[in-house]
Parts: sequence; C-alpha cells; structure tokens
Amino acid sequence: MNGPEPVLLQRSGAIAVVTMNRPERRNALNLPMIELLARAWQDIDADDTIRVAILTGAGESYCVGGDLGDGWMTDGQRRADFDPGVLGRGLLLTRSLRKPLIAAVNGACLGGGLEMLQQTDIRVADEHAVFGLPEVRRGLIPGAGSTVRLKRQIPYTKAMEMILTGEPLTAREAYEFGLVGHVAPAGTALARAHELAERVARNSPLAVQHAKAALLASGWLPDDEARAVEARFVREVITSADAREGRKAFVEKREPRFTGQ
Repeated sequence: MNGPEPVLLQRSGAIAVVTMNRPERRNALNLPMIELLARAWQDIDADDTIRVAILTGAGESYCVGGDLGDGWMTDGQRRADFDPGVLGRGLLLTRSLRKPLIAAVNGACLGGGLEMLQQTDIRVADEHAVFGLPEVRRGLIPGAGSTVRLKRQIPYTKAMEMILTGEPLTAREAYEFGLVGHVAPAGTALARAHELAERVARNSPLAVQHAKAALLASGWLPDDEARAVEARFVREVITSADAREGRKAFVEKREPRFTGQ
C-alpha cells in the first residue's frame, strides 16, 4: 500500500487506540480503510491484554462518511470484488466489539462516521464537532444502521429530522439529545476519552464485557424477557475469580487485582 496506513492501531497499556488516518480526505471511508478497521476490531477482541478501545480521527475531522470521490460506493464492479462481510464488520454494522469502545470525536462526524459512532459505547466530542447524515442530499440513504439505531438512541422526531433533512447537529445539541455523553474543550476529546478508558480498564474485564453483552442482548425486549437475559450474564460473573477477588479486596481495603477469569 502506497502512503501511510489509512487506519492505525496503537497500544497504551490495556487501552487500544484506533485512528482513522486519511486526514487529507477528512478520514472519508474507502475500501482499504474498511478492511483495516475490520482487522483492527478482530485483533482487539482477540487480545485479552486489551481491555478497552478508543476510536478517533487524524487531523481536524473524525470521519465524514464514505469517500464519494473515490467512487467505490457506486461502482458496482468494485463493490462486487469486495467481501460484503468485511464491510459489515469494518463499519460495526453486523458485529459489536466485545470490549468497550469509546469514541473521541475530534471534528466532523458525518454519514458512515456517524453510523459507526452509534455502535460505540461511550462518546466524547470536541466542542466544535458536528454530527450529520447528509446522504439524502446525494440521492442516498444512511444504509449502515442509522434507520435502525438512531431512533433508539435519540428522540424519534429528531432522528427523523436528521435523516430526512440532512441537517447536522452541533456538539452541544448532540449532547442534549443524548447522542454523545461528554462535550470537551476543543482539542481535548481524545485526552478525555483516555481518562474514561483508564477508569474502565481498572475494572474487572470479565464483569465489564459481560455487562456490555447483557446490555446489548437485552436490547428493547419486554422487561420479563430482558431480566432473563440479564440473569444469565449475572450467573456467569458472580462465581468468577474476579468476583471473588473484588469481594476480598473490598474486605482487605486494597485495590483489586483482576485477571479476567
């Protein structure tokens, strides 16, 4: 591959940082980038020493969606040569990361960038970030999950307005509607995401991953069905070595030493 890698995977202790790295194209998604994202998610989930991941963008943008200038979204032959399973995995459309995933939104988060954002677990935005789904302005629809997920994550009428008008939200509006959980001063979203990641990484990885799985598996099920799902994950955690270590550390008034077992 010529030039710098379009996706970077770096480590900081138990924290993995995935950086979309096409700043000259505002981190617009192309096929090599999606393939590398799919590989990064696989590598993160397979490495038990990684407890939490952060997704961010290089330069002044987070991700402005599919690279229309590259032509891959409308070139039937190029798409036919591309494994659609990789597309789903790379954009987190057909899979969820087993580890917690924190978004550090450092600028424009549009189209496919916003669709991936909806599959992250904790979200921090720089105060100048914007969030939008402009697909209808290009004769397209947001087809990587937004018509399913967005109405479940923010008020229905606001989700419909975003999708049908293509108009973006400011970072403050995204916070008010619950699309992001934190708004940080300009240039500090990644540092704030690291702070949150470190808090997560201190906890039992077994408990954290099972808690995330329970949240996703129970979804929007009726309460009685959701409680049965929750109970299954509780049973798997409550007898674990991490649970015993957590109780022992509490009694002994020390920090627990979790192993993920």
